[in-house]
Parts: sequence; structure tokens; C-alpha cells
Amino acid sequence: MTSRIIVAASEVRVNDHIYNGTGTNAHPTFAWETVTEVRSEDGLILLITGNLKGPHGEFWFEPDEQIEVIRYPEPPAAKTLAPKANGRHGHS
Repeated sequence: MTSRIIVAASEVRVNDHIYNGTGTNAHPTFAWETVTEVRSEDGLILLITGNLKGPHGEFWFEPDEQIEVIRYPEPPAAKTLAPKANGRHGHS
């Protein structure tokens, strides 16, 4: 289940979605951008959306500034199955 939550900028995680306003596109779905990198620089939190080598967005916040994000639950850890015992009895 997806959750819209309010967190401090210092608690934003990679893969959270932040609101970037509607810009030139009036459809609200396109206003949410995926955070691809979180940095702390000069006492501020820098959130980067998109690809650093291509077009991307930068959002600067105070560490305690409140931000609404969309956060998806963490996928469950992959279960490792024990290897199956070989059913052969040494016969070829």
C-alpha cells in the first residue's frame, strides 16, 4: 500500500516521490518525481530527481523542513530456499 506521509527533509529516502507542482502539464500525476539521490551539503538537504547525466531536478531543504512524500513499502526480502537433496542413491 502506498502512503502519502509528511517527513523531515533529512528523512527522505531514495525512491520516495516528491511533489514538483504541475509545471507546464496540468495533469497532477506528472507532478510527482522520484528521488534518485539524497545528499547533505553545507547543512542543507539536497534531493535530486531524475538522472544526473541527463535532465534532473534539484530541491534544497533545511534538514527539519517538513515535506510530503509518497512512499512505497519496502519489498519483502527474498527468501532463500535450502537446496533440494539429491534423490539419487549413487546409481548411474
